[in-house]
Amino acid sequence: MTIIGDPAAAPAGGQNNAPNGADPVMEGTDRGVQNDVLKASMSQPVIVDFWAPWCGPCRQLGPAIEAAVRAAKGMVKLVKINIDENPAFAGQLRVQSIPAVIAFDKGRPVDGFTGAIPPSEVEKFVRRLAGGGPDPKELAALLARAQGSLDSGDAGGAAQDFAQVLQLAPDNLPALAGLARCYLAGGDPERARELLAMVPEDKANDAAIQGVRAALDLASNVVGGDALDALEAAVKAAPKDHAKRYELAQALAARGDFEAAVDELLTIIAAQRDWNEGAARAEIIKLFEAAGPASAVTRDGRRRLASLLFS
Repeated sequence: MTIIGDPAAAPAGGQNNAPNGADPVMEGTDRGVQNDVLKASMSQPVIVDFWAPWCGPCRQLGPAIEAAVRAAKGMVKLVKINIDENPAFAGQLRVQSIPAVIAFDKGRPVDGFTGAIPPSEVEKFVRRLAGGGPDPKELAALLARAQGSLDSGDAGGAAQDFAQVLQLAPDNLPALAGLARCYLAGGDPERARELLAMVPEDKANDAAIQGVRAALDLASNVVGGDALDALEAAVKAAPKDHAKRYELAQALAARGDFEAAVDELLTIIAAQRDWNEGAARAEIIKLFEAAGPASAVTRDGRRRLASLLFS
């Protein structure tokens, strides 16, 4: 794209719609481009909406983009240029169809689109330019979908959604913790630890992060398939051997089978509440932390534990 002239040498521009320059939406002209678009974009992003009275999609897009810009509370400006009356700037930018929207920052075009996109997409476009961050609803939907995939065993699908959240919001701790859980579920605890090492020190006590750390601690007790079979056989042969059952619970948790591990620990607590100075109770709390407070394993396990302790 070729930009007209030098933004520092700006003649007088167009007129703002509101008194005292309060309205961030204004009508622009070819003569006013230097001042209203290029020079103005040195201090804040400026969106140019190329339109024409005969253009139906322009009439559809106009109210949506004006509303989004006004909702940005002065963080971004909108200049509307009627190409029938002011064709020069659109021609230099090689605008071939309308509506055409081009955003400028520091005197240069940085983003844009053509056509009447949905209002939700217009809002995202303006919010991104205004520095308001990603749409909270979009992040929440991605996180919910990712967690659902992880809970159903689709670690790959969950990882994609968690990674997308981190692209939009790099400091999102639930997404970072979720991606670490995906690595752990995929048998790569080292990458999970590397990811957690990126967490700032002042965020290290976040519940989601602590939960992954607990899951990593549990995973350090992993045993081979033959050893697990031997533990299960030993517990079956001696069901009152709490030490073996406790060892079996740890091995199951290390393999990610939290539900079975909870069953074994609850069996110990039901038989001897304070066995080994409450070791089973301490271990089950660690397991709840590792599984996450919203998981079905934790919700059901806490209910069953409370029933045992307070019955």
